Amino acid sequence: MIIKQLSIFLENKLGRLTELTKVLAENDINISAFSIAEGTDYGIIRCVVGRPELAYKVLRDLHFSVTITDVACLVVPNQPGGLHTALEILSKNNIAIDYMYAFASAHNAVVVIRSESTPKLIEVLQQHNFDMLCCEKIYQNH
Repeated sequence: MIIKQLSIFLENKLGRLTELTKVLAENDINISAFSIAEGTDYGIIRCVVGRPELAYKVLRDLHFSVTITDVACLVVPNQPGGLHTALEILSKNNIAIDYMYAFASAHNAVVVIRSESTPKLIEVLQQHNFDMLCCEKIYQNH
C-alpha cells in the first residue's frame, strides 16, 4: 500500500517543467498525479509516476535534484465529508499529515498523503475499511 513519490526541485525558469515532462515521456514514464509548490527561486514538483525507480535514476543521471518518498493513496467518496471522515480518524489516532494533494473523478477522489507515520496511517485507515490504492494500480507493467 506504500506508493513511491518523487519530489523534484526545479528552478523557476521558463521551460524547466517542459524539460522534466519531456524526460519522463521519452522514458515511457506515466505521471499519475502531481502537485507543484512554488518558491521564490524554485518549485517543488511532487508526483506519483508509473515507474518511480526508473524515473529517479533517469532524472538523477540528468542532474535533476530528486528524492523518493513513501506516501499513501487514499480513495474516498467524491462527496461532501468524504475526506473529513478519514482525517477525523487519523486525528483521533494521533497521525499527523505533512502534506497531501488529490484528484477527483465522478464518484471517487484519490488523496496522496505524506506522513512521518505512513505505515501506521495505512494500517489505521484499513482498520476503518477505507480503500487504499496499491502500487499495482499505479505502476506500469514494464
